[in-house]
Amino acid sequence: MKVIDGSYGEGGGQILRTAVALSVITGEPIKITNIRANRPNPGLRPQHLHGILALKELCNAKVKGAEVGSKVLEFYPGKIQSKHIKVPIKTAGSITLVLQALLPAMAFADKEVTFEITGGTDVPWSPPVDYLKNVTLFALEKMGLRAEIEIRRRGHYPKGGGIVAGKVEPWEEKKELKATRFAKIESFEGISHAVKLPSHVAVRQAKAAKQVIEKTYPNIPINIIEEHYERDKDPHLGPGSGIVVWANTDVLRLGGDALGKRGKPAEVVGEEAAKELLDQLKSRHAVDKFLGDQLIPFLAFAGGEIWVSEITKHLVTNIWVVEQFFGKVFEVEGEVGKPGRVKVVKKV
Repeated sequence: MKVIDGSYGEGGGQILRTAVALSVITGEPIKITNIRANRPNPGLRPQHLHGILALKELCNAKVKGAEVGSKVLEFYPGKIQSKHIKVPIKTAGSITLVLQALLPAMAFADKEVTFEITGGTDVPWSPPVDYLKNVTLFALEKMGLRAEIEIRRRGHYPKGGGIVAGKVEPWEEKKELKATRFAKIESFEGISHAVKLPSHVAVRQAKAAKQVIEKTYPNIPINIIEEHYERDKDPHLGPGSGIVVWANTDVLRLGGDALGKRGKPAEVVGEEAAKELLDQLKSRHAVDKFLGDQLIPFLAFAGGEIWVSEITKHLVTNIWVVEQFFGKVFEVEGEVGKPGRVKVVKKV
């Protein structure tokens, strides 16, 4: 049984998500110790638990230690089934973090897998669902992986209640990804949303983001969709707002995002997202710092080379987890906090 130290690197929930997904894919049982040991509230949190239970259902696994607060988990995978996975996160726990665990594993089913997850779509410390849908899935499609996400309802902290449904087709043709430098930015796009709030919140976020981007790139088209609801036709459980913007380059998409919160002007939210995106574009490396670590498990199987705008601790940790299963897979050039390159030297 493979034993993985959950306190390695930044010691967060990502070790858990990637390790359990790879256990499902390889059929190899694992034991994860010291789960989130370096965090203020160590052990499994509800959203990690939901990711594990979803993977358990996907492959009929046997699991020990799957409860909130547990610091040790044993996972004995079965065979991946083509089925409909329902994940009811009762809180505003992150839907996208659950999908980070599920996506690689679902891709290895022999038929299409469908899913419906209830929880938080736009919450702190995790990628917004619009980023996953428009940036991550765009990159995975280049690697031959076809997946769809539909946002049926948004969920913000603290009430949650967001609903995301979708499907993943079997990953039959694994295409190598070469994403080094981009030569040009073709356009900018984005989605600015406000729920259970006045429509002008979404409008002001979008306008502020557009103004910041136009200062640096005055001649490139920008289209930011504004999503808002009439008061009596708003199906959401609680108020919230946010914006995701991305650049369409000749290679991939790079993104930036920001969340609204009480007392934070809509203009500040829009500016934050735009500035984050502009930061990602400075190095002209084709992969932003958020996408870099998300691609690692997929790159191990598809092969290729990515140049990232920043090597993050998340990226380094994800590489470490993958290499616990397969030995040396990646070569990394560059240091944490700076632009760098990641190359697959031995495909799985």
